[in-house]
Amino acid sequence: MTQLPEVPPAGHGPKDVDLTGVRNFRDVGGLPTVDGRTVRYGRLYRSGHLAHATATDAAFLAGLGLHTIFDFRNAADHKLDGLDVELPGVRNVSIPLSDPADGAEFWRLVRDGNIQQLRSILADGKGTERMVASYRSIIRDRTAEHSRVLHALAEDSVPALMHCAAGKDRAGLSIAVSLLAVGVEKEAIEADYLKSNDAHRRYRIRRSDTSSAGMSDEVLELLDPLFGAEAEYLAAAFSTIEEIWGSTDRYLVEGLKIGPETRARLREQLVEDA
Repeated sequence: MTQLPEVPPAGHGPKDVDLTGVRNFRDVGGLPTVDGRTVRYGRLYRSGHLAHATATDAAFLAGLGLHTIFDFRNAADHKLDGLDVELPGVRNVSIPLSDPADGAEFWRLVRDGNIQQLRSILADGKGTERMVASYRSIIRDRTAEHSRVLHALAEDSVPALMHCAAGKDRAGLSIAVSLLAVGVEKEAIEADYLKSNDAHRRYRIRRSDTSSAGMSDEVLELLDPLFGAEAEYLAAAFSTIEEIWGSTDRYLVEGLKIGPETRARLREQLVEDA
């Protein structure tokens, strides 16, 4: 008989669940808000894609009582990794947060390029610069998508799971925006974000050349900024909010069209009662 990971009782924090075919899964419950409350357990989850979920993984996820799965991957991601496994009774919502054509040649070189090509696109801090620019762009240019996510959470989508490919960047920002909207402290958002660096959560680098040369220490060092979670990246997202809108409140109201009633409903859905 297959032993499933334990699903915690409602209102209790889960054990650190390590799924076989799903990377970077976790419940964001327990994070503190600025008014002294905490995010409810069992309401909002995050992970990498579900395309490789095993039958045991799928049974565990089905046992969470999910209402909606938000998939922030694009068509190129789906082609590379596959579509999510289907979970009975769960609504799947696709909201791509990146353009398949954007950086297609860059990511081809990441996967297939030789050391000289990797140096040309990643050395001397260029990998970090690309990630910072990406985080800024998603905050600046994807307001409609993040608005859609927050309105859905406020209305009828909880419990929800958010994921992209690795569960680090696009999902990480969507989780961060959701947590900002209910008043979670930025330091707590950062601490959760950085958990994506844990060895058992981290995205496995995929290269066409898996030889010792293709996966050398220098290659892995060059690729590291792309596949790691860095406080600098999230800070760039928060700074972009301040630079464009002046404050988190104005970002939510003017950028994401989230009014007081919607924010109140979000808090009801995601935050423990006072």
